[in-house]
Parts: sequence; structure tokens; C-alpha cells
Amino acid sequence: MISVKFRYFYALLCLILTVFTLNRSCHESVRNVYNPIPEIILPEGINHLLDNSNSELEETRQFERIVERFMQQWEITGASIAIMKDGKLLYSKGFGWADKEQGIRTDVRHIFRIASLSKLITATGIMKLCEQGRLSLGDRVFGADGILNDSLFRNIRDKRIEKITVEHLLRHQGGYSIRSGDPLFCSVSVAKQLGIAPPVGFDDMVRYAAETRLRYEPGSSNLYSNLGYVVLTKVIEKASGLPYESFIRDSILSPAGCHDMHIGRSSYEQKFPNEVRYYEPSDAEPTEAFDGSGRLVPRSYGGCDMQVLSGAGGWVASPAELMKFITAIDPGDSRPDILKPETIAYMTEKDKSKYPIGWMRTTESDDWSRTGSLSGSSAMLKRQHDGYTWVFITNTSSWSGSRFPRKIAAMMKQAMGKIKKWPDRDLFSVEQPADSVRSSRLSPAKK
Repeated sequence: MISVKFRYFYALLCLILTVFTLNRSCHESVRNVYNPIPEIILPEGINHLLDNSNSELEETRQFERIVERFMQQWEITGASIAIMKDGKLLYSKGFGWADKEQGIRTDVRHIFRIASLSKLITATGIMKLCEQGRLSLGDRVFGADGILNDSLFRNIRDKRIEKITVEHLLRHQGGYSIRSGDPLFCSVSVAKQLGIAPPVGFDDMVRYAAETRLRYEPGSSNLYSNLGYVVLTKVIEKASGLPYESFIRDSILSPAGCHDMHIGRSSYEQKFPNEVRYYEPSDAEPTEAFDGSGRLVPRSYGGCDMQVLSGAGGWVASPAELMKFITAIDPGDSRPDILKPETIAYMTEKDKSKYPIGWMRTTESDDWSRTGSLSGSSAMLKRQHDGYTWVFITNTSSWSGSRFPRKIAAMMKQAMGKIKKWPDRDLFSVEQPADSVRSSRLSPAKK
């Protein structure tokens, strides 16, 4: 009898322990399901705090008609414009389609590939490192005594490469040639020259820059070079000890108030949620995919690796946030700058014998401009001596290629001339207080 009672008691005890264990396990599972990733607090980008309705102005009716005619003339699917005066954002608006196939109209929130406007961001990063004492413009880049003296970059065949300085690359005086095509857009050929299988990675492209032959002595002439700015991207990583995008975000963009600028991706499927779709002229021919698969693809989606293009032309941004960035490197407005006045003056000095640093052109009248072109996008940024700064970006490339930004500049001059008087306002003032932020769960970016 005692034996029966004992077995009954033992079975009951086991049942209770099993239920308790399962209950605790379920609680842990539920907690993990509903809180899988810790929350990361992100500030809101200015482009997410505005929409097109903020720039529905009577004063800009004629201006917008000229813009719309221009887009129709050049078969531009979508575009976005931002205009500011003395550091105040007066206007920010999207035109046409961000993604025609999905029926999405262009709005202020949309981000675009900004092509070579990226070089201004990279140059600002280099100058910040110089101010911090971690770099000097006269530092050699390659060789045993260079910044990039890693064994990966020591197979130097043209000894002139060891003479290249940081400033040479900033001013397109490194001596690199594009007679056989721009290596950033001929990566399958680069892979063959390096003796590796494609796709060519970022460090592979820097290695190519160290191993190729120069066209002329560094510092002796000017020849525009995307490759030089890819090398500068690596210089930033080596000098800062951080990934390029992390350093730029933490030391340049965030202090400037820019929170929705990123290195872009190469395919439509990997684009950012608020990034536009890119379009090419109807007669554009496909090209071989950069990954070496042999596929023929649109140049705008697979013709080059945006992650490798990086600091030479890989950023995506909205016009509104680009205006925030410019206020941080323009001593002519009332907003605080992220660089010293003497640094900005050196970047924008007027010397027709060489390129300015980061900018494409600076004039005696104190106008600064920067252009950018990629398959699927064109961009023009101009800071004028009269206090106005504007940027115009499209999600459609033109058959006129790198000359197209000049057409944009002429159109904007005509269109802005139609505005007799701007309303006294500053759209930057809609930004939320520093402690008012949105929560976001971040997942790893797709590669």
C-alpha cells in the first residue's frame, strides 16, 4: 500500500516539475520572439519630416513649369530639387515618378544616387582627419613609408606611384589614366589584370591602383580620376581605424544633421525602402555585369559595384539632406561648420591650374559647383555668391552624359529668375528636438 502511494506521489511530483519547466520555457520563447533585436534609436532625417505640400507655393508656379518642361524635353522620369538661402531651406520638392512601375510619385523623402557629389563628402572626411592630426595632405599614399603600406598593396611596378600624395588624389593629380576605360566601370577587365576571379572587391580595386602604370608624373598634370577617390576611401579607413561609411557618418554627416545618407547598392532588389528606381535612355545598350557572370544587364543595375565605387560616387541622399551637409562646410551662412574656416578656404581656393578639393569648380565670383553622373542618375549642386545654394538630382540619365549637368545649370538659372521674392521661412525649422526620435530595429544590410 505504501509502495502504491509512493509511486503516485512521485508521478505527481514529476508532473508538477514538468509543467513548471514548460511554463518557464514558454515565457523565455515568447520574450525572445517579441524582442529579438535590441532597439536602436535613430534621429529622423529632414527629408522624412517634409513632403511636397510644404513647397506648394504661389511664388514658384512659373519656376515649376520650367522644371516640368525641362523634364519632358529630356525624358526625365523623376527629379528632386532643394533650394536654400543663407543657410535657410526655402524649398524642397519632388517631381515626376520615383518608381513608375510601382506607381510611386517622387517626394521629398526619396533618396537618389548622387554620383560624383560623393567626392565632396569624401574630401570633407579627409580634411577632417587632417584637422585631427591623423593625416597630412603631403603624406605619401603607397610604398613602405606610405599610409597604405600593407603587404597587399606593396607589389608596385611603377615606382612613380610611391610619389602620390593625399593632396594629389584630392585634386585629380595622381597620374592615373582612363585610356583603356575607367576601371570602376570595367571591373571584369581589372579582375583579369589582377589574376583573380570577379567580382572585384574594394581592396582589389585599391590593389589595382597600386599595381597599374601611371600616365604621367604625380602632381604634374590634372586628369579626373574616380580611382583616386576610391584610394582616398581606403586612406580614410586606414587613418581613422573605422569602416569608411562609419567614419563619415559619425564624424561628418551626423554632426551636420544628416541621418538618411548611405552607400548605395547595385541592384533594384537591394535598394533602400525610400530610394528611387533608376532609368536610362530608351536606346541605352546593356553591359556585362560586374560580377563576372556574363549576364547582360542595364548599366544602372549591375554595370558597376556601388560598394566599390563608394567614396568616388557611391552615396545616396535626398536634396534636403545635401543642403544640410552644405551648410556645415559653408562659412557664408550662420550655421555652425564641421571644418575650420581656413580648411574650407583651402578646399575652395581659386586656382585655374588645378581642381579644387572635393568641388568640381570654384570661380572668382565665389561660386562653387559639383556635378555627378551615373547611368540612371544625374546631379548638379551649386553654391552661389549671392547666398543661394541649390541641388537638382534625377533618377534618369541622359544621352549627353557628363555634359548634362550643364543643361541643368542653365535651366535652374532661368527658372530661379522667375521667382520675384521668396517667402521668409526656413524648412529646417520643422526638425524635431534632439530628444524626439523614432525607434527603429535594424537588421544587417543585404550584401
